[in-house]
Amino acid sequence: MKQYDGYLFDLDGTIYLGDELIPGADRTVAKLRERGARVQFLSNKPIARRETYATKLTKLGIPCTPQDVVNSPLASARYLASEHPGKRVMVMGEAPLRQELLDAGVILTDRVDETDILLVSWDREICWPQMDAAHQALRQGARFFGTNPDTVCPVEGGRTVPDAGAMIAYLEASTDRRLEVMVGKPSPIITEMALAEVGLAPEQCLMIGDRLGTDIAMGATAGLDTALVLTGVTSREMLDASSAKPTWVLGSVAEIE
Repeated sequence: MKQYDGYLFDLDGTIYLGDELIPGADRTVAKLRERGARVQFLSNKPIARRETYATKLTKLGIPCTPQDVVNSPLASARYLASEHPGKRVMVMGEAPLRQELLDAGVILTDRVDETDILLVSWDREICWPQMDAAHQALRQGARFFGTNPDTVCPVEGGRTVPDAGAMIAYLEASTDRRLEVMVGKPSPIITEMALAEVGLAPEQCLMIGDRLGTDIAMGATAGLDTALVLTGVTSREMLDASSAKPTWVLGSVAEIE
């Protein structure tokens, strides 16, 4: 397998499954770092800050600092602070996302008549008043952004938790508006931030992940070579049936040299 100067790794399904390390993932990352390659981890989950992922990786045997991680809350905060300074943002999302936005200087509001931008994320406590406020904000002209197209929805207390994709679809259908900006995978926004962290050009890096529609699509759109690992959601049969064709197909990250 070709050697690259930088490696962008998805996390769940690629480096670990739940709380279990993918066998050999720690040795692969250590080997890459030893030969001088730059490693960055990416996550689309908007319910934790990057410090949480750094702590988890370190406990699993992959030494990691927060600067080694880019996730959708961080990408959203940086994007809004740099591209839309001073705009008032209504957030459908949880505390880690809200705090990331506040730390970046983004102005948050719950008032429909003050909202310049609606940012839709995953919120396990979402209820009708918030959905209605988001609906009204869009009807009154707020811009329409999202952190991620979908998230795995657990069943909590006997109910299915709506994911970001479902909430976006509902708001699009009920307001006749269309999402304008997606910040997380497969958006080039989060890819560019990860490349900036490692200080490399797209052609110098490999994107590794387990999802064709986010990880592989994101890498291909941004001009990176891609590697699909079969340790997560994508099976060999799903790959064969898909038009998306990664540069490499691996049993797991343990095969990376």
